[in-house]
Amino acid sequence: MLWGRCWRVGARLRGLRGGLQAPAESGRRGVVSCIDPSTGLNEEQKEFQKVAFDFAAREMAPNMAEWDQKELFPVDVMRKAAQLGFGGIYVRTDVGGSGLSRLDTSVIFEALATGCTSTTAYISIHNMCAWMIDTFGSEEQRHRFCPPLCTMEKFASYCLTEPGSGSDAASLLTSAKRRGDHYVLSGSKAFISGGGEADIYVVMCRTGGPGPKGISCIVVEKGTPGLSFGKKERKVGWNSQPTRAVIFEDCAVPVANRIGDEGQGFLIAMRGLNGGRINVASCSLGAAYASVILTRDHLKVRKQFGEPLASNQICNQALQMHGGYGYLKDCAVQQYMRDSRVHQILEGSNEVMRILISRSLLQE
Repeated sequence: MLWGRCWRVGARLRGLRGGLQAPAESGRRGVVSCIDPSTGLNEEQKEFQKVAFDFAAREMAPNMAEWDQKELFPVDVMRKAAQLGFGGIYVRTDVGGSGLSRLDTSVIFEALATGCTSTTAYISIHNMCAWMIDTFGSEEQRHRFCPPLCTMEKFASYCLTEPGSGSDAASLLTSAKRRGDHYVLSGSKAFISGGGEADIYVVMCRTGGPGPKGISCIVVEKGTPGLSFGKKERKVGWNSQPTRAVIFEDCAVPVANRIGDEGQGFLIAMRGLNGGRINVASCSLGAAYASVILTRDHLKVRKQFGEPLASNQICNQALQMHGGYGYLKDCAVQQYMRDSRVHQILEGSNEVMRILISRSLLQE
């Protein structure tokens, strides 16, 4: 069956380095579009990429459908990924990170996402949290929190969005009132990836007045009295990672868990997102690459009007090219589409990203 074949092809993504024959237009000869993801990389980056592709094909792609359908959080597989250095890719080496560059990180996430986009997206969020602590935390905090995050013995969640503040993150209301050597947190966060399963919550909360300068960053550990979670959300995609509200009810957290200075939290959150947006974009590229590979092979064998679909100009999107088979849950391409759709919303919606780009251009 073709849909069964889709998954088998997905498991063979590693090592496929072909070209895609585009249909001829206006009488011109067909053009070969290069889809080799290693183009432009140095030898070391190609090695990182190969390790990530191998892991994605061996550990993730065969399980991707089951994780999605049963909504399983693949803790053991993510810890295997951490053994390869993927738990703290751009965290410094003295606390267990791999110390790689942002470009190296992007290459790795793109390759991993071919195996499971949803799981890779969570790993990218976890990496972002570890980097925030590594970059803005004290030496004591770095050595306390980062080593178990880099091994993924512990998992992390990023807590910024609230029921009443999404794109306008600076208007958040979760408060943290200082009482002696503790902050007491009250409020809630919405749509938190890893919520309820993660061990470390990197929380943006209001320690001062309104606006961004009143926000601080505090680490809240699972099991802290006053910390609870909402119901597990039912989502279109990203089903291999749980999403819940994170709730603080007079939740007392040591002042020693504040990352950076009071009032620095919004800056820390935005710096984290600057990298997180690249990470999510890389996951999208990985999903797109996998979809192109699946579609290329499908078009070579699926026939209409007596010849392979690859010879006909009927189609411009990967799922569309699969026809009815692409709409079946047994076919991997529909999952890549579902898992990627949310990338247009989180880490800054497409609309917010356009605003940020325009601001940058106007400042030049």
